[in-house]
Amino acid sequence: MARDKTNEDYIGPIRRLLVGLLVLALVGLFLIWRIDSPRVERFRAAAIDAVVPSFDWAMAPITGAANLLSDFESYRQLRAQNQDLRRELQQMKAWKEAALQLEQENAKLLDLNNVSLDPQLTYVTGVVITDSGSPFRQSVLVNVGARDGILDGWPTMDGIGLVGRIAGVGNETSRVMLLTDTSSRIPVTIQPSGQKAILAGDNSLNPPLEFLDDTAFVRPGDRVVSSGDGGIFPADLLVGQVALDTADRLRVRLAADYQRLEFLRVLRSQPHEAIPDPDQLLAPDAEFLEPASVNPVALQSQEAADG
Repeated sequence: MARDKTNEDYIGPIRRLLVGLLVLALVGLFLIWRIDSPRVERFRAAAIDAVVPSFDWAMAPITGAANLLSDFESYRQLRAQNQDLRRELQQMKAWKEAALQLEQENAKLLDLNNVSLDPQLTYVTGVVITDSGSPFRQSVLVNVGARDGILDGWPTMDGIGLVGRIAGVGNETSRVMLLTDTSSRIPVTIQPSGQKAILAGDNSLNPPLEFLDDTAFVRPGDRVVSSGDGGIFPADLLVGQVALDTADRLRVRLAADYQRLEFLRVLRSQPHEAIPDPDQLLAPDAEFLEPASVNPVALQSQEAADG
């Protein structure tokens, strides 16, 4: 097959011409860039100003990555500061809770000091260490016992009202049976009517009044105090106030705060005088007195003196 010599004659010279022009342009660019001249410097500055800004789009990913790294570092610092602030806030909450507990304990201790009791009654203040109650038994443990002189049966109070009585004494602890326990029965007096009743525990915070003489003289809000009958408790210890439930049954709203029993005052109840022979309390009847034996000699001497 014959070659087209006419096309080969034109392509060769054009290729050489283009290569020569490219070489001359590069040499001229090199020379211009190397020449120290104010005009050439202005030309170079104008060329740079015209070409370089057009490369901002190419620098955008690098600039964005740098900004992202800077933002991430700032976020890491903010996260660390946030964690420090959270820890400080948690510590402040703990301090606040401790301050509130100390304030409540101080208020309860002040209440204990302000309770007016019989001057003959002395007491020992104990701390409630645990609740040993159950659905069928209402009691707490205090950190005073036989080493503190505690005896079984002594009454206990909080800052305001009667709580219960000692029902078990150990060397260092004692169990307090609360008034709400089903085994608790104490005689009370309702003021101002003076009605007598029995406060019977039923495992509720508002135990009922039983064996009340006349309910017509009792009103909700009446004051309930211990009567002292039977020697169980000293008289006139505050128990609570009369309340009426939904079934129109008289109950007692206890004055003691059973939800927050922290300190209890154990009263040293004075023992009652034992009466070995109750018959000695009754004076003999005159008609049953036997006549005394008469001495005849003494009678004659008395008559001679009278005569």
